[in-house]
Amino acid sequence: MQTRRQALKKSAVVAGLLASTGLFPQFAFAAYNTAAFEAKNIQDALKALGAGAPVESKDITVTGPDIAENGAVVPLGVSTTLAGVKSMLIMVEKNPASLTALFHMTDSVEPSFSTRAKMGQSSDVYAIALMGDGKVLFAKKEVKVTLGGCGG
Repeated sequence: MQTRRQALKKSAVVAGLLASTGLFPQFAFAAYNTAAFEAKNIQDALKALGAGAPVESKDITVTGPDIAENGAVVPLGVSTTLAGVKSMLIMVEKNPASLTALFHMTDSVEPSFSTRAKMGQSSDVYAIALMGDGKVLFAKKEVKVTLGGCGG
């Protein structure tokens, strides 16, 4: 029988081997766009992603609570019925860095995602779809925060 320490040691060795061959981290960081995630507003984040001006669409849905009791863990979601979506984004307008989540996909992936985000104050939350044909579509929802999560 293997002890917990031996199992952890073997797991660390396997992870180290994967990392040294380049197999492990390339998938985790392949799509990471530092400029987009550090952008201070929605327009700058979209520009960093090579996207144009967004147009509102009723085919995109953003979900979240009307009132978030705790801004440290606000459940947010995005989905669409549109075909040809290349990426889906969740953006919080008044956060220090507005891009909260970025999901890349293919046609075999259902464009519906959910996550939890920190919100420092009440803000509009945007669900943005970057389409394969270059169009940028969005929907927004106001989320009121009673207890801030970004140092508030």
